Amino acid sequence: MKLSTKQLVQTALLLAICIASQFFKNLSVYITGPIVNAVIIIAVLAAGLWSGLLISAIAPITAFFISGSPIMAAIPLMFPAVIGGNAILALCTWYFQNKMHFRQSLTVGLALGSLLKAAFMGIVIVLILLPLFGGNIASRLPKPEALPMVLSTAKITFSVTQLITALTGSVLACIIWIPLKKVLEKDTSV
Repeated sequence: MKLSTKQLVQTALLLAICIASQFFKNLSVYITGPIVNAVIIIAVLAAGLWSGLLISAIAPITAFFISGSPIMAAIPLMFPAVIGGNAILALCTWYFQNKMHFRQSLTVGLALGSLLKAAFMGIVIVLILLPLFGGNIASRLPKPEALPMVLSTAKITFSVTQLITALTGSVLACIIWIPLKKVLEKDTSV
C-alpha cells in the first residue's frame, strides 16, 4: 500500500469531513451515515481503494470516541463488523468503477455495495453478535431494564438503517462526484 502525497492529502481532507460529520451523530444517524458513506465512496473514486479502505477502518473508531456508543463498548467485536461493512462498500465501488465496463457500472456497484454492506452487517451484528453478546450491553445502560428496547433498535440500526444510509450516501457521492471528477481530471491534465 503506497499512497502518493496527493492521495494522502485527499484522504486526510475526506477523513476530516467524515470526523466532522460524526459530531452530528447524536442528532440523527440519517445525517451522519450518508455523509460517512459518501466520503468512503469519494475516497475510493478520487484517491483510490486504499484511501477508501483506510477511511472505512478509521470511521467507526472515531465515531465511537466522539459519540461513545454503549453497544460498541459492550461488544468490541462490532468494530471489525462495521469496518468490514464499510470495506465492502469501498471494494464494490472500486471494482465496478475500475474493472467493469458498462454504461452504469458505478451505479450498479454502489447499489450492490450498499446492499452487501447492509446484508453483511445484518448477518454478523444482528444475527450473530447481538444474540451472543447482547446481554453485555445492560451493564452499560443507565437503566438495564431498557435492554430489550436497545437491542430492538440496534437490530434496525445495523441492518435496515445501514441500507438506507449507504444508498443515500451513494446518491450524495454521485452528485458530488460528477463535478469533482471534472475538476480532478482538469488538475491532472495541467
